[in-house]
Amino acid sequence: MKRRHLLATAALGLGLVFGGAAMAQDKTKACFVYVGPIGDGGWTFQHHEGALAVQEAFGDKVEIAFQENVPEGADAERVLTQMALSGCNIIFTTSFGYMDATNAVAAKFPDIKFEHATGYKREHPNVSTYNARFYEGRAVQGHIAGKMTKSNKIGYIGSFPIPEVIMGINSYYLHAKKVNPEVELSVVWAFTWFDPAKEADSAKALIDQGVDVIASHTDSTAPLAEAAKTNGAVIGFGQASDMAEYKDGPRVSSIIDNWAPYYIKRVGALMDGTYEQADAWEGIAGGEVEIGEITALVPAEVKAEAEAMRDAIAAGTYHPFTGPINKQDGSPWLAEGQVAPDGDLLGMSFYVEGITGEIPK
Repeated sequence: MKRRHLLATAALGLGLVFGGAAMAQDKTKACFVYVGPIGDGGWTFQHHEGALAVQEAFGDKVEIAFQENVPEGADAERVLTQMALSGCNIIFTTSFGYMDATNAVAAKFPDIKFEHATGYKREHPNVSTYNARFYEGRAVQGHIAGKMTKSNKIGYIGSFPIPEVIMGINSYYLHAKKVNPEVELSVVWAFTWFDPAKEADSAKALIDQGVDVIASHTDSTAPLAEAAKTNGAVIGFGQASDMAEYKDGPRVSSIIDNWAPYYIKRVGALMDGTYEQADAWEGIAGGEVEIGEITALVPAEVKAEAEAMRDAIAAGTYHPFTGPINKQDGSPWLAEGQVAPDGDLLGMSFYVEGITGEIPK
Protein backbone atom coordinates (compact mmCIF):
# COMPACT_ATOMS: atom_id res chain seq x y z
CA MET A 1 0.00 0.00 0.00
CA LYS A 2 1.34 3.35 -0.99
CA ARG A 3 2.02 5.98 1.61
CA ARG A 4 1.79 9.75 1.22
CA HIS A 5 0.65 9.43 -2.40
CA LEU A 6 -0.17 12.62 -4.30
CA LEU A 7 -1.86 12.75 -7.66
CA ALA A 8 0.14 15.71 -8.84
CA THR A 9 3.20 14.94 -10.92
CA ALA A 10 6.43 16.21 -9.42
CA ALA A 11 8.52 18.79 -11.15
CA LEU A 12 11.44 16.48 -11.77
CA GLY A 13 14.99 17.00 -12.89
CA LEU A 14 18.16 18.15 -11.28
CA GLY A 15 16.53 21.26 -9.88
CA LEU A 16 16.85 20.11 -6.26
CA VAL A 17 16.65 23.23 -4.17
CA PHE A 18 17.42 24.73 -0.84
CA GLY A 19 17.24 28.47 -0.88
CA GLY A 20 18.49 28.42 -4.47
CA ALA A 21 22.03 27.72 -3.31
CA ALA A 22 24.42 25.69 -5.41
CA MET A 23 25.62 22.51 -3.76
CA ALA A 24 29.27 22.49 -2.84
CA GLN A 25 30.99 19.16 -3.42
CA ASP A 26 33.34 19.44 -0.41
CA LYS A 27 30.46 19.41 2.08
CA THR A 28 28.24 16.61 3.26
CA LYS A 29 25.13 16.76 1.14
CA ALA A 30 21.92 15.58 2.80
CA CYS A 31 18.92 15.16 0.51
CA PHE A 32 15.23 14.67 1.22
CA VAL A 33 12.40 13.31 -0.92
CA TYR A 34 8.93 14.53 0.07
CA VAL A 35 5.60 13.19 -1.13
CA GLY A 36 3.71 16.39 -0.37
CA PRO A 37 4.37 20.12 -0.36
CA ILE A 38 6.48 21.51 2.45
CA GLY A 39 3.57 23.79 3.26
CA ASP A 40 1.07 20.97 3.88
CA GLY A 41 0.93 21.82 7.58
CA GLY A 42 1.44 18.20 8.54
CA TRP A 43 3.67 15.27 7.54
CA THR A 44 5.93 16.87 4.93
CA PHE A 45 6.09 20.14 6.84
CA GLN A 46 7.53 18.29 9.83
CA HIS A 47 10.10 16.39 7.78
CA HIS A 48 11.24 19.66 6.26
CA GLU A 49 11.52 21.16 9.74
CA GLY A 50 13.89 18.27 10.46
CA ALA A 51 15.93 19.13 7.37
CA LEU A 52 16.15 22.74 8.48
CA ALA A 53 17.34 21.54 11.89
CA VAL A 54 20.19 19.67 10.19
CA GLN A 55 21.23 22.84 8.42
CA GLU A 56 21.10 24.79 11.66
CA ALA A 57 23.02 22.14 13.60
CA PHE A 58 25.93 21.79 11.19
CA GLY A 59 26.00 25.16 9.46
CA ASP A 60 28.35 25.41 6.50
CA LYS A 61 29.58 21.84 6.97
CA VAL A 62 26.45 20.52 5.30
CA GLU A 63 24.37 21.30 2.24
CA ILE A 64 20.68 20.43 2.03
CA ALA A 65 18.67 19.53 -1.06
CA PHE A 66 15.05 18.47 -1.30
CA GLN A 67 12.37 17.60 -3.80
CA GLU A 68 8.72 18.01 -2.83
CA ASN A 69 5.55 16.59 -4.40
CA VAL A 70 7.22 13.38 -5.59
CA PRO A 71 4.63 10.67 -6.33
CA GLU A 72 5.35 7.14 -5.20
CA GLY A 73 6.32 4.65 -7.89
CA ALA A 74 8.43 5.16 -11.02
CA ASP A 75 8.78 8.90 -10.50
CA ALA A 76 10.34 8.31 -7.10
CA GLU A 77 13.00 6.04 -8.57
CA ARG A 78 13.80 8.65 -11.18
CA VAL A 79 14.14 11.42 -8.57
CA LEU A 80 16.31 9.24 -6.35
CA THR A 81 18.60 8.42 -9.26
CA GLN A 82 18.95 12.09 -10.10
CA MET A 83 19.70 12.91 -6.47
CA ALA A 84 22.38 10.25 -6.34
CA LEU A 85 23.97 11.59 -9.51
CA SER A 86 23.84 15.15 -8.16
CA GLY A 87 26.25 14.34 -5.33
CA CYS A 88 23.99 13.52 -2.39
CA ASN A 89 25.86 11.63 0.35
CA ILE A 90 22.74 10.61 2.26
CA ILE A 91 19.16 10.54 0.99
CA PHE A 92 16.08 10.42 3.23
CA THR A 93 12.94 9.07 1.55
CA THR A 94 10.02 10.13 3.68
CA SER A 95 7.07 7.98 2.59
CA PHE A 96 6.15 4.30 2.88
CA GLY A 97 5.50 4.00 -0.86
CA TYR A 98 9.12 4.90 -1.65
CA MET A 99 10.32 1.61 -0.17
CA ASP A 100 10.98 -0.38 -3.34
CA ALA A 101 12.38 2.61 -5.21
CA THR A 102 14.76 3.33 -2.33
CA ASN A 103 16.16 -0.19 -2.36
CA ALA A 104 16.36 -0.33 -6.17
CA VAL A 105 18.40 2.88 -6.42
CA ALA A 106 20.52 1.99 -3.37
CA ALA A 107 21.69 -1.13 -5.18
CA LYS A 108 23.10 1.04 -7.97
CA PHE A 109 24.85 3.51 -5.65
CA PRO A 110 26.47 1.50 -2.82
CA ASP A 111 28.55 4.46 -1.61
CA ILE A 112 25.50 6.59 -0.88
CA LYS A 113 23.45 6.11 2.29
CA PHE A 114 19.69 5.77 1.96
CA GLU A 115 17.23 6.20 4.84
CA HIS A 116 13.62 5.16 4.36
CA ALA A 117 10.87 6.42 6.67
CA THR A 118 8.19 3.98 7.93
CA GLY A 119 9.45 1.09 5.80
CA TYR A 120 10.89 -2.30 6.67
CA LYS A 121 13.03 -3.38 3.70
CA ARG A 122 16.78 -3.12 4.14
CA GLU A 123 17.89 -5.16 1.16
CA HIS A 124 21.33 -3.56 0.90
CA PRO A 125 23.92 -2.54 3.53
CA ASN A 126 23.54 1.14 2.60
CA VAL A 127 19.79 1.19 3.38
CA SER A 128 18.45 2.02 6.84
CA THR A 129 14.88 2.42 8.04
CA TYR A 130 13.32 4.68 10.63
CA ASN A 131 9.87 5.19 12.07
CA ALA A 132 8.08 6.75 15.05
CA ARG A 133 5.75 5.12 17.57
CA PHE A 134 2.74 7.21 16.66
CA TYR A 135 0.48 4.78 18.53
CA GLU A 136 1.84 6.20 21.79
CA GLY A 137 0.39 9.59 20.96
CA ARG A 138 -2.88 7.95 19.87
CA ALA A 139 -3.23 6.49 23.36
CA VAL A 140 -3.09 9.97 24.86
CA GLN A 141 -5.58 11.26 22.29
CA GLY A 142 -7.91 8.34 22.94
CA HIS A 143 -7.96 9.09 26.65
CA ILE A 144 -8.94 12.70 25.93
CA ALA A 145 -11.55 11.60 23.37
CA GLY A 146 -13.19 9.12 25.74
CA LYS A 147 -13.43 11.75 28.45
CA MET A 148 -14.56 14.62 26.22
CA THR A 149 -17.20 13.03 23.97
CA LYS A 150 -20.78 13.97 24.76
CA SER A 151 -22.37 11.72 22.14
CA ASN A 152 -20.18 8.71 23.01
CA LYS A 153 -19.31 8.62 19.31
CA ILE A 154 -15.71 9.26 18.33
CA GLY A 155 -14.24 9.14 14.85
CA TYR A 156 -11.03 8.41 13.01
CA ILE A 157 -10.00 9.29 9.46
CA GLY A 158 -7.73 6.58 8.11
CA SER A 159 -5.45 7.06 5.14
CA PHE A 160 -4.44 3.59 3.96
CA PRO A 161 -4.91 0.28 5.83
CA ILE A 162 -1.26 -0.37 6.62
CA PRO A 163 -0.05 -1.49 10.08
CA GLU A 164 1.06 2.00 11.11
CA VAL A 165 -2.46 3.33 10.64
CA ILE A 166 -4.27 0.30 12.05
CA MET A 167 -2.23 0.32 15.26
CA GLY A 168 -3.08 4.00 15.69
CA ILE A 169 -6.80 3.31 15.33
CA ASN A 170 -6.60 0.45 17.84
CA SER A 171 -4.64 2.48 20.37
CA TYR A 172 -7.03 5.43 20.07
CA TYR A 173 -10.07 3.22 20.59
CA LEU A 174 -8.64 1.13 23.44
CA HIS A 175 -7.80 4.17 25.51
CA ALA A 176 -11.12 5.88 24.85
CA LYS A 177 -12.91 2.67 25.85
CA LYS A 178 -10.91 2.36 29.07
CA VAL A 179 -12.30 5.63 30.40
CA ASN A 180 -15.69 5.48 28.69
CA PRO A 181 -17.17 1.98 28.25
CA GLU A 182 -20.05 3.44 26.19
CA VAL A 183 -17.84 4.88 23.49
CA GLU A 184 -18.26 3.81 19.85
CA LEU A 185 -15.71 4.33 17.11
CA SER A 186 -16.45 5.13 13.48
CA VAL A 187 -13.64 4.87 10.92
CA VAL A 188 -13.74 6.54 7.51
CA TRP A 189 -11.03 5.59 5.02
CA ALA A 190 -9.93 8.51 2.84
CA PHE A 191 -7.43 6.46 0.79
CA THR A 192 -5.10 9.42 0.55
CA TRP A 193 -2.34 10.97 2.60
CA PHE A 194 -2.85 14.52 1.41
CA ASP A 195 -6.03 15.62 -0.29
CA PRO A 196 -7.79 18.38 1.66
CA ALA A 197 -11.07 17.91 -0.23
CA LYS A 198 -11.24 14.19 0.53
CA GLU A 199 -10.16 14.77 4.11
CA ALA A 200 -12.90 17.37 4.54
CA ASP A 201 -15.48 15.00 3.08
CA SER A 202 -14.33 12.29 5.51
CA ALA A 203 -14.74 14.66 8.45
CA LYS A 204 -18.21 15.66 7.22
CA ALA A 205 -19.21 12.00 7.00
CA LEU A 206 -18.17 11.42 10.61
CA ILE A 207 -19.94 14.54 11.84
CA ASP A 208 -23.11 13.44 10.02
CA GLN A 209 -22.93 10.19 12.01
CA GLY A 210 -23.00 12.11 15.27
CA VAL A 211 -19.27 11.94 15.99
CA ASP A 212 -18.08 14.80 18.19
CA VAL A 213 -14.36 13.97 18.54
CA ILE A 214 -12.26 13.36 15.42
CA ALA A 215 -8.71 12.06 15.07
CA SER A 216 -7.04 11.63 11.70
CA HIS A 217 -4.05 10.01 10.05
CA THR A 218 -3.93 12.27 7.01
CA ASP A 219 -1.72 15.25 6.37
CA SER A 220 -3.77 18.42 6.05
CA THR A 221 -5.70 20.63 8.46
CA ALA A 222 -8.96 20.02 6.57
CA PRO A 223 -10.56 17.83 9.29
CA LEU A 224 -9.98 20.56 11.86
CA ALA A 225 -11.38 23.14 9.47
CA GLU A 226 -14.56 21.08 9.17
CA ALA A 227 -14.78 20.67 12.94
CA ALA A 228 -14.42 24.45 13.29
CA LYS A 229 -17.64 24.91 11.32
CA THR A 230 -19.66 23.21 14.08
CA ASN A 231 -19.24 26.13 16.50
CA GLY A 232 -17.69 24.05 19.24
CA ALA A 233 -19.82 20.93 18.85
CA VAL A 234 -16.90 18.89 17.47
CA ILE A 235 -13.31 18.82 18.65
CA GLY A 236 -10.21 17.24 17.11
CA PHE A 237 -6.46 16.84 17.18
CA GLY A 238 -3.52 18.12 15.20
CA GLN A 239 -1.84 15.38 13.16
CA ALA A 240 1.92 15.18 12.42
CA SER A 241 2.39 18.86 13.28
CA ASP A 242 0.90 21.01 16.02
CA MET A 243 -1.67 22.68 13.75
CA ALA A 244 -1.65 25.46 16.33
CA GLU A 245 -3.72 27.78 14.16
CA TYR A 246 -6.74 25.83 15.45
CA LYS A 247 -5.82 26.04 19.15
CA ASP A 248 -8.49 28.67 19.72
CA GLY A 249 -11.02 26.42 18.00
CA PRO A 250 -11.52 22.68 17.80
CA ARG A 251 -7.92 21.51 18.25
CA VAL A 252 -7.48 20.32 21.84
CA SER A 253 -4.04 18.72 21.42
CA SER A 254 -1.85 17.18 18.74
CA ILE A 255 0.69 14.57 17.83
CA ILE A 256 3.86 16.27 16.63
CA ASP A 257 6.34 14.26 14.56
CA ASN A 258 9.75 15.61 15.55
CA TRP A 259 12.23 14.20 13.05
CA ALA A 260 15.00 16.65 13.92
CA PRO A 261 16.78 14.46 16.53
CA TYR A 262 17.00 11.54 14.14
CA TYR A 263 18.12 13.57 11.14
CA ILE A 264 20.80 15.38 13.11
CA LYS A 265 22.01 12.10 14.61
CA ARG A 266 22.28 10.30 11.28
CA VAL A 267 23.89 13.13 9.32
CA GLY A 268 26.28 13.70 12.21
CA ALA A 269 27.25 10.01 12.26
CA LEU A 270 27.95 10.12 8.54
CA MET A 271 30.15 13.18 9.01
CA ASP A 272 32.19 11.77 11.92
CA GLY A 273 32.58 8.27 10.49
CA THR A 274 30.41 6.40 13.01
CA TYR A 275 27.48 5.76 10.67
CA GLU A 276 26.08 2.22 10.64
CA GLN A 277 23.02 0.62 9.10
CA ALA A 278 20.07 0.93 11.47
CA ASP A 279 16.39 0.19 12.01
CA ALA A 280 15.08 2.88 14.35
CA TRP A 281 11.65 3.09 15.97
CA GLU A 282 11.53 5.82 18.58
CA GLY A 283 8.57 7.37 20.33
CA ILE A 284 7.78 9.77 23.14
CA ALA A 285 10.88 8.76 25.11
CA GLY A 286 13.20 9.44 22.17
CA GLY A 287 11.60 12.77 21.32
CA GLU A 288 10.28 11.74 17.90
CA VAL A 289 6.67 11.80 19.14
CA GLU A 290 5.54 14.87 21.06
CA ILE A 291 2.17 15.70 22.55
CA GLY A 292 1.16 19.22 21.63
CA GLU A 293 -0.24 21.63 24.16
CA ILE A 294 -3.50 20.44 25.69
CA THR A 295 -5.79 23.45 25.60
CA ALA A 296 -8.16 24.92 28.16
CA LEU A 297 -11.11 23.21 26.47
CA VAL A 298 -9.93 20.04 28.21
CA PRO A 299 -10.82 19.92 31.93
CA ALA A 300 -7.81 20.21 34.23
CA GLU A 301 -8.33 16.70 35.61
CA VAL A 302 -8.41 15.15 32.13
CA LYS A 303 -5.35 17.15 31.08
CA ALA A 304 -3.45 15.91 34.14
CA GLU A 305 -4.43 12.29 33.37
CA ALA A 306 -3.34 12.62 29.73
CA GLU A 307 -0.01 14.16 30.71
CA ALA A 308 0.52 11.43 33.32
CA MET A 309 -0.01 8.81 30.59
CA ARG A 310 2.44 10.63 28.33
CA ASP A 311 5.04 10.66 31.10
CA ALA A 312 4.50 6.99 31.96
CA ILE A 313 4.99 6.01 28.33
CA ALA A 314 8.17 8.10 28.20
CA ALA A 315 9.45 6.46 31.40
CA GLY A 316 8.73 2.98 30.06
CA THR A 317 6.35 2.16 32.90
CA TYR A 318 3.30 1.97 30.63
CA HIS A 319 2.85 0.44 27.17
CA PRO A 320 -0.34 1.35 25.26
CA PHE A 321 -0.79 -2.25 24.14
CA THR A 322 -0.82 -4.12 27.45
CA GLY A 323 -3.18 -7.07 27.89
CA PRO A 324 -5.72 -8.34 28.31
CA ILE A 325 -6.66 -7.42 24.72
CA ASN A 326 -8.68 -9.52 22.30
CA LYS A 327 -8.88 -9.27 18.55
CA GLN A 328 -12.06 -8.05 16.88
CA ASP A 329 -13.39 -11.62 16.52
CA GLY A 330 -13.02 -12.22 20.25
CA SER A 331 -9.95 -14.41 20.01
CA PRO A 332 -7.23 -13.67 22.59
CA TRP A 333 -4.28 -11.55 21.51
CA LEU A 334 -2.55 -10.38 24.68
CA ALA A 335 -2.95 -12.01 28.08
CA GLU A 336 -3.26 -10.05 31.33
CA GLY A 337 -0.16 -7.88 31.73
CA GLN A 338 1.41 -9.02 28.45
CA VAL A 339 2.95 -6.28 26.30
CA ALA A 340 2.60 -6.45 22.52
CA PRO A 341 5.82 -7.51 20.75
CA ASP A 342 7.07 -5.01 18.20
CA GLY A 343 6.68 -7.65 15.50
CA ASP A 344 2.95 -7.91 16.19
CA LEU A 345 2.56 -4.15 15.96
CA LEU A 346 4.62 -3.76 12.81
CA GLY A 347 2.51 -6.40 11.09
CA MET A 348 -0.85 -5.43 12.61
CA SER A 349 -3.71 -6.26 10.27
CA PHE A 350 -6.68 -6.57 12.65
CA TYR A 351 -8.95 -4.42 14.74
CA VAL A 352 -9.21 -5.00 18.47
CA GLU A 353 -12.42 -6.20 20.07
CA GLY A 354 -15.17 -3.60 20.13
CA ILE A 355 -14.41 -1.87 16.83
CA THR A 356 -17.08 -2.52 14.22
CA GLY A 357 -16.56 -2.66 10.47
CA GLU A 358 -13.91 -4.29 8.33
CA ILE A 359 -10.42 -3.23 7.39
CA PRO A 360 -10.31 -2.62 3.62
CA LYS A 361 -8.15 -4.96 1.58
